[in-house]
Amino acid sequence: MVSKKIRVLIGKPGLDGHDRGAKVVARALRDAGMEVVYTGLHRSPEEIVETAIQEDVDAIGLSVLSGAHMTLFPKVVELLRAQGIDDILVFGGGVIPDEDREILLKKGISEIFVPGGGTQKTIKFLKERFGEGKNGN
Repeated sequence: MVSKKIRVLIGKPGLDGHDRGAKVVARALRDAGMEVVYTGLHRSPEEIVETAIQEDVDAIGLSVLSGAHMTLFPKVVELLRAQGIDDILVFGGGVIPDEDREILLKKGISEIFVPGGGTQKTIKFLKERFGEGKNGN
């Protein structure tokens, strides 16, 4: 069986103009053998979900440093569910307080990564969730 690469969309929802971290994560995932789509800055949750569907991704990684994570992250999950999509994993990153992390996990975000945590944690998380490649190869 041929293994399909894990496909990840990295999205920057909202008005946050800081994308260095998102680009670092995107590059690390790509270097780890994943296919990565980067949306660029200032995307709405609707645009991110639409792109994720069009690109047939396995996961969406959201990056927010503006403090709007409590609104934007759950909105992406809500939009996916409204379309009957429950097989796209959503994870997030940014400056997110521990108390917000717990709430976000309860709202359907699979994991939260914070600055300084290292990209290897994100890579390991995705590979564990999807195997080394989809179909377990």
